[in-house]
Amino acid sequence: MKVILKKDHELLGDEGQIVDVKNGYARNFLIPNGVAVQATESNLKIYDEIRKQRRRKIEKQMEESRSVADKITSANIRIAVKSGEEGRIFGSVTSQMIHDAMLAAGLEAVDRKKIVIKEAIKTLGEHIIDIKLQHSVIAPLKVFVVSIDELEKAPEVVTEDAVQEESKVQE
Repeated sequence: MKVILKKDHELLGDEGQIVDVKNGYARNFLIPNGVAVQATESNLKIYDEIRKQRRRKIEKQMEESRSVADKITSANIRIAVKSGEEGRIFGSVTSQMIHDAMLAAGLEAVDRKKIVIKEAIKTLGEHIIDIKLQHSVIAPLKVFVVSIDELEKAPEVVTEDAVQEESKVQE
């Protein structure tokens, strides 16, 4: 019997895929548990339309993610921490600290779980971290970690919008 998978199945395949399984397996397990539906002509048309709608939705999300990624890439954020000798900080910079600094800088709210810190940030200076917006859209963000004592010397939080607003004010 041919069935259309409604959910990903580790042995049979991915959602929306048409697979050939034994009649008893389909009737007694897959269909009653909502894993699959019988591959009739009407069900094939329905799943084709659902697939088109999902593709459009994913394309729209990708477009929105790219615009957010452009804003994040053009921004620099500053995080002030306590530090000891030789530029070592007490503890490390966390994704929560970066998330809070992004909100303070006026950037879009990004889930802190999407902030990818490859290596723990334990020193002062400039660090580049990744913000994973979608599975294929990753935005790099410059983070300046400064000592609380040297706060005046660090670069300010800079975004393109802030630069444009500042130039309008000067005119």
